[in-house]
Amino acid sequence: MPQQGFSLIELLMGLAIGAIVLALVSPAFAAFTESTQREQAAQSLLDGIRNARTQAITRNESVVIHGINGDWSQGWRIILDISGKGSQDSDNPLLQEQTSAARVPIVGNWAVSRYVRFSSLGQPLMPGRAFQAGTLHLCSAHEPVSQLQVVLAATGRVRLTREKTGQALCEKAKSVKSSGRAALSASRT
Repeated sequence: MPQQGFSLIELLMGLAIGAIVLALVSPAFAAFTESTQREQAAQSLLDGIRNARTQAITRNESVVIHGINGDWSQGWRIILDISGKGSQDSDNPLLQEQTSAARVPIVGNWAVSRYVRFSSLGQPLMPGRAFQAGTLHLCSAHEPVSQLQVVLAATGRVRLTREKTGQALCEKAKSVKSSGRAALSASRT
């Protein structure tokens, strides 16, 4: 009668080969997942900024899009800026909110680091009526590199660029988050 099934040695060899393949594929899968999350966050942010500008023009009022808790990585909110104080006034009506569970590191230069305000004409303006333009960098989680950039022009046009470049702001965001975690764990002890 022919033997059916696998011997113990055949089974162990199959498991060993499977473990080796998994060890080789795992880093590539993690990089692919991070890249996909970064692309989704960039598209969400791009769409949000465009929507905020459209809302400002349609409603003929100032509209602000800002990072949740001042951090674009947590997501963003679009609000009507009736009081002129932006996100600092909790009475401003909320138009849309998009949270992010992926926590892709997103940092911006000074002009757009926390918010973008659109006038009723769709122009990005600072509180002092100066034009607001800048770049939001979607950083790599493991190195100080900007993988994607959401660029806001002074005209209100927003675009997505895909240039992998070293970015000092990405390093600062990483060090702030890591020191924040250290302070949090130190306060628990």
